[in-house]
Amino acid sequence: MSITLNTTMSSIMTNKRRVGALKSLGVVTVGDALTYYPFRVADPVPLRALREARIGERMAFSASVRSMRVVPMNVRRGYRLEAVVDDGDFAVSRHIAGAAARLVFFSYKKQYVDWLSMRLRSGAIVVIAGEPSEFNGQLQFTHPEIMTVAPGSGPADGEYSGVVQMSALKYDADTVEAGLRRISRPRPVYHASSRISSEHIHESIVQCIELLAGTRQDLPGDAATEAPQTMKPMEDGGISGAGTAPADAESRSGNAVAVGLARAIPDVLPESVRESNHLLHRAEAFLAIHDPLNTADFKRAIGTMRYEEAFVSQTALLQSRSNVRKDAALPCAGVALRDRFIESLPFPLTGGQREVIDDIGVDMAREYPMQRLLQGEVGSGKTVVAVAAMLQAAGSGHQAVLVAPTQVLAEQHHATISAMLCAIDGVETGDDPSRDALSPNDPADLIKAAESAADDGDAKGRAAVKHPVKHSGARSGKQDGAAHAQSDANTRHVPVILLTGGMKLAARRRALALAASGDPCIIVATHAAFSKTFQAPNLALVVIDEQHRFGVEQRESLRTKNDVVPHLLVMTATPIPRTAAMTWFGDLDISWLTELPGGRKPIRTFIVPEDDGRMMGSMFAHIRGRIDAGERAYVVCPRIDADDESDGDDDTSGASQIGVYDDSDAYRRESAAAAANTAASAPSQEDGDGAPSRPPLHSVAEIERRLSSLPQFRGVRFATLTGRDDDATKQQVMADFADGATPVLVATTVIEVGVDVPQASCIVIFDADRYGLSQLHQLRGRVGRGGTDSWAFLISRAEDGGPAQQRLQVIQGTLDGAQIAQADLEFRGAGDVLGDAQSGGKSGLKLLRVVKDVKIIADARERAGRLLADDPDLSGEVELAGAVLDFTRGNETFLTSS
Repeated sequence: MSITLNTTMSSIMTNKRRVGALKSLGVVTVGDALTYYPFRVADPVPLRALREARIGERMAFSASVRSMRVVPMNVRRGYRLEAVVDDGDFAVSRHIAGAAARLVFFSYKKQYVDWLSMRLRSGAIVVIAGEPSEFNGQLQFTHPEIMTVAPGSGPADGEYSGVVQMSALKYDADTVEAGLRRISRPRPVYHASSRISSEHIHESIVQCIELLAGTRQDLPGDAATEAPQTMKPMEDGGISGAGTAPADAESRSGNAVAVGLARAIPDVLPESVRESNHLLHRAEAFLAIHDPLNTADFKRAIGTMRYEEAFVSQTALLQSRSNVRKDAALPCAGVALRDRFIESLPFPLTGGQREVIDDIGVDMAREYPMQRLLQGEVGSGKTVVAVAAMLQAAGSGHQAVLVAPTQVLAEQHHATISAMLCAIDGVETGDDPSRDALSPNDPADLIKAAESAADDGDAKGRAAVKHPVKHSGARSGKQDGAAHAQSDANTRHVPVILLTGGMKLAARRRALALAASGDPCIIVATHAAFSKTFQAPNLALVVIDEQHRFGVEQRESLRTKNDVVPHLLVMTATPIPRTAAMTWFGDLDISWLTELPGGRKPIRTFIVPEDDGRMMGSMFAHIRGRIDAGERAYVVCPRIDADDESDGDDDTSGASQIGVYDDSDAYRRESAAAAANTAASAPSQEDGDGAPSRPPLHSVAEIERRLSSLPQFRGVRFATLTGRDDDATKQQVMADFADGATPVLVATTVIEVGVDVPQASCIVIFDADRYGLSQLHQLRGRVGRGGTDSWAFLISRAEDGGPAQQRLQVIQGTLDGAQIAQADLEFRGAGDVLGDAQSGGKSGLKLLRVVKDVKIIADARERAGRLLADDPDLSGEVELAGAVLDFTRGNETFLTSS
């Protein structure tokens, strides 16, 4: 059977139980096995004579077998094999008197016991590694690792030259020295599970290496007595890796395994890149990672594969970026409507907003599609930038779609954009004395201005402005006039169409029909835009809000609906360090909005220990004072109620609510990934001996009951909001909160996205030590949006000086999202911050770290750019081209929901 990297594990392993266990770890093919990297390498096993043994400490030695016997276990069934060994010759070499010890093996399989009996026959010379214990006053090793040594003299230099065969037996090593070197070398340690141990993972991967190298032709399990002695059959039908690699690092390249592996695994990196960076051949790296001779060998191999990942990923991103420019797009050069919109705004744009709008304008005027990522803090004015871009598309006679992750956020965008567009004609520049007093990010002010303009005689039936929550779902007379405005192609007002999965069928059909007409318009949609029923034949621009909640396959569904590829603008308020953005979004042009509009006051953040009753009481008294001043307060809890088993005593409950405002199908798609991401946001602490158990997370029901009974909140009405509430309830709750009928809202993390209440000035986050920094930063951004003083209180049960306390101190010490994102990556790793799929958990990237490997990424990007400049199609680098193609295909969810 010809073995390749694509060969399935099930076709080369007879043990189906182990195949299933490996599959649960994502190891399905031989290639998966080789790229299932160990997270560390164990220290070398020290050589000690039996008289130097330390109970419980692993050691290695050589000995001869004095006697061996097999004892049937009638009560427990199976067999016990006992062998007595003497290390006399080895002890003499260490100037110590020899001693005896007992080796004990247990097995239900007669085949395995017979195989061991052959190896441990009386007089055999063996090399042993194991953990000594004491039983009945005698030194004992239970299931140690053994290697048989050929009798007589071996090569003069003691070098291992492969499997030695003498008479009818095969031996693992030809000399004691070679066997000791090999059995004592460091061993890789893998992330294991309850179904398979790290040792068995190692055995399976070594088996794959030997099969690829062609040094192994059969599998253990069916005929143990005929299995080569270099691979020890295990009781479960697996194999052990003793004796699979050469003894000396210097001889690795000349070893049969290394040579055979190099034939089976061609190198991916260009030779010039590999040599200039002093990297190993790919086959050598795999061998040194999974069967290292020393820790330096292991680290060099890991470095090689880490650089390969950086080079392949950067090559793929740069090539993708170049290929996009070959596509045709609808050029959008009409900026008159956009400029009139900017002039009508009741606030001045920041310098950053003007710069990004200009960059987008230049990109959209080209005949190839724009691909731009816009990152900005909460409240930095991304929506205004997006509206300007969409008006440039509509003003050029085309359509634009804005896709939001939740229904409430889509409704808010629809209301805000409608208000902005009404103000283009309804509010004359310079005539409104309250212009300078308006907040640039206060939808209520925009809506008020637009409603005033409409009331002053707007007879063209412009789209009516409804409150983002309170009046959603109810059509007013002004909204009825929107249909007339949408059909008037010559009007200066651009129709704004709302499309969500929660709409009634008739309204949804009308929205779909308007989009399908091809008339210039702006469409605000949820995941409904990705459905097959959505057609926009004149689509020139796609804006994705909160990009981390959408996958590439969803973005591509919009890009491939028409023959002409639309321009793409993706936006995020989730802080992403520049190094991470260069790694994961390297195929996009990146813009940052770091300047907050004027009038914003910094949010004061406090860490409040939950067991400090005086501080807690002062906090509640302060919140009551703000409520009496007409302001609002959020209280965030990670669980819905204490009895909900789905919440559990972990961090998944709060995260599972992140997508609750979305259409039901989209929410189901996102909830699992969202839960897994936030579950990793807290340090792992397992219950058990010596490990403190984490207290249960606070729930919405519990906290609402406790707070409403406090004297500080006597006479104050509370409301609750969770993912279990239906859309009508959510809308009513938020309307009452915005109006002040219920000034305190106790909620899960549903408020993280899509909630904008300018009067909210306080937020209390219970179990704050169990959230990631980026999520805390997002939650904190819910307050301070109305220009008033604002406060964030982080309720914590973390130990003083512990990692959780240190993370909270980062939030307390800065409002800079970039610093917070960098710290979050350093604390938790890219997998938890960006999502596993973005960090490599589900992609070809398994070793690259966006924080620590920034120099590697930058170097790889520079070299990949030079290579693509000389060879855009990689026609001279066939293996690299294949790796790039595999990486691209394997990363369809590269920007998946986190």
